[in-house]
Amino acid sequence: MGRLFGTDGVRGVAGEELTIELATKLGQAGAFVLTKEQSHKPTIIVGCDTRISGGMLASALMAGICSVGANAIFAGVLPTPAIAYLTRKHKVDAGVVISASHNPMEFNGIKFFNGDGYKLSDALEDEIEALIANDMKDIKLPTGSAIGKIEYRFDLAREYIEFMKQTVPVDLSGMKIVIDCAEGASYETSVATLTELGAELVAIHTEPDGTNINANCGSTHMQELQARVVYEKAALGLAFDGDADRMLAVDENGKLVDGDEIMAICANYMKSQGTLKKNTVVVTVMTNLGFTLMGQEKGLHVEKTKVGDRYVLENMLENGYNIGGEQSGHVIFLDDNTTGDGLLSALHLLEVMVSTGKPLSKLAQVMEVLPQALVNAKVPNHKKESFMEYPEIASAVKELEEKFAGEGRVLIRPSGTEPLVRVMIEGKDQQQIEAEAKKLAEFITRTML
Repeated sequence: MGRLFGTDGVRGVAGEELTIELATKLGQAGAFVLTKEQSHKPTIIVGCDTRISGGMLASALMAGICSVGANAIFAGVLPTPAIAYLTRKHKVDAGVVISASHNPMEFNGIKFFNGDGYKLSDALEDEIEALIANDMKDIKLPTGSAIGKIEYRFDLAREYIEFMKQTVPVDLSGMKIVIDCAEGASYETSVATLTELGAELVAIHTEPDGTNINANCGSTHMQELQARVVYEKAALGLAFDGDADRMLAVDENGKLVDGDEIMAICANYMKSQGTLKKNTVVVTVMTNLGFTLMGQEKGLHVEKTKVGDRYVLENMLENGYNIGGEQSGHVIFLDDNTTGDGLLSALHLLEVMVSTGKPLSKLAQVMEVLPQALVNAKVPNHKKESFMEYPEIASAVKELEEKFAGEGRVLIRPSGTEPLVRVMIEGKDQQQIEAEAKKLAEFITRTML
């Protein structure tokens, strides 16, 4: 069996790869590893997104948690960053989110936070995996009063809403905003927060039924939001993904403003306010080359990590930086929360708009986005890490790198969460790079299937 944990927890098709048996074992092993140093009876907060499989997996996970003697608090449907915040606020031992983020509804996932609200290190994940691989043989399960219990707390969403309003208390009176909640976890918290801060809100995709999460909506499908912003004559649009840890924006003209641009806007504003620590922003190698050029021009240090918000976060923690993220809209404001938070990113972006009085289209001009093409090659999940072991693929990649040397760049990597190899090319000619990326992606799929 390959490694259970990807870059964002354990993912798979619910009921097939992510079974109730596996969820129970993850609950047992996770609770045991994360709470074994505690002398008190440990407690773990659990939340989920709106997927139909969320309740099934939460029940199995919490059964596992209770079976090793830990208590569970079920908070119901909440954004991932809300669980991270509540884990810290209530000083519990760990938090768990059941979500597959931006993936289609048939997928689900289980990700853990430690007691400080941070995603787990590789070492802790390995420890959990080892227990599961060993079928929990070394763990004596308690009986009687030593078994854990489940408490249901559906009021905790209000604590997160109040936290958001206090963290960025921006006055949105008179500002018309369109938000797309992706039929996901933000459908109540984002609407309540922005409305209570005074926004004139047009909210779409806020009627989840368990099967419509991310379906042609949210931050992975921006077209409807772009059209709606123009139609409503709104100041901007905001799109969240299924678990609301990421956000992309649309300016008043219907133009997409991605995570790179959002970070550029916020980091430059923070620098002007004297709140940008060490004048640094942490991004990944997938970040647009235009961001690096912007940093050079504006006197910002741009630190780069490998792809995955966990690596951005590790770098930020290690070096004392306070903003970082990904082009996908996963932005971490470390002074405020311990993980990417779509609503928090939205509030910080709105804060810049209100403070400067500038429209989003004007603010986004802080950086020039260079043409970039990203095409996914569908491959078997168990083979995605070894794509460069195919000589014909390695040769095709080398040929492409030589073609764009000096005039762009080529980056090819496996997805951390899906059965895909991502082909990304930057260059001067959009049509050319799209054609080349598509050609290589199709070749990778053909070769690996």
